Amino acid sequence: MRAKFFAFSPIFLTQLLVIVFLTGCMSESQLKDKMIKILKENPEVLTKAIEEHPVEFVDALQTAVKGAQGAIAKKREDEEKKKLEETFDKPLVPVIRADESIRGKKDAPLLLVEYSDFECPFCSRGYTTVMDLMKKYGDKIAFVYKHLPLDFHPNALPAAKYYEAIRLQSSDKAFKFHDEIFQNQTKVKNGEAFLKASAKKVGADMTKLAADLGSKAIEERINQDREEAAKFGMQGTPGFLINGVPVKGAYPADHFADIIAELQKRGKVHL
Repeated sequence: MRAKFFAFSPIFLTQLLVIVFLTGCMSESQLKDKMIKILKENPEVLTKAIEEHPVEFVDALQTAVKGAQGAIAKKREDEEKKKLEETFDKPLVPVIRADESIRGKKDAPLLLVEYSDFECPFCSRGYTTVMDLMKKYGDKIAFVYKHLPLDFHPNALPAAKYYEAIRLQSSDKAFKFHDEIFQNQTKVKNGEAFLKASAKKVGADMTKLAADLGSKAIEERINQDREEAAKFGMQGTPGFLINGVPVKGAYPADHFADIIAELQKRGKVHL
């Protein structure tokens, strides 16, 4: 901060000189405490400084805000890195139900679990990532799709129910429906008409589907997925677990490959 910022106040300067020259040696924190005390006792010092030097004050404030934002971002980044580091040794454990639909080999050394929203545009990127990983790792990776329909996506929950109703008929048809939705996601806004057309396209029994759509079992299954996602800190979509290591966001396949490489390095997985 520029020296002239406080130059207008003789009282302030006098008290500051007393602090520096008459109170002896003191630490930075002690000096800071003394200065804060003066400002509390003489708030007009700061008020008048702002009034007389608004440009300097705004510049200083903007600099301080930028610094604080950088510090906060760094703190969050460090916290996320720490959490990520911990999950390599203590991976998160999703529930894999007895009737879980699994894409790929069930006993594959890599397990990719996604918490997703059929209407979320970022989840369409997540779909691309999943397909890239399935292609890259072949029979060494298995994929499980779980639901996290967000409240502000009106067609996400109906789409999740369609997926589950089709899954009761056939896991293969359910995954075909999953692919159909994400490959044509802009049409999801058409709601029931698009969902029904997609179900017909993948060969679903429409009579059985209509009967199952409103079932308590489907509603409970989707709620279980939501609760599990919340337990793992998945607030937005998409969210992933790769062998229990969380990935929050629509990261490309290379990001997952780096995590898999680290798992191999630590002896946590053998490919």
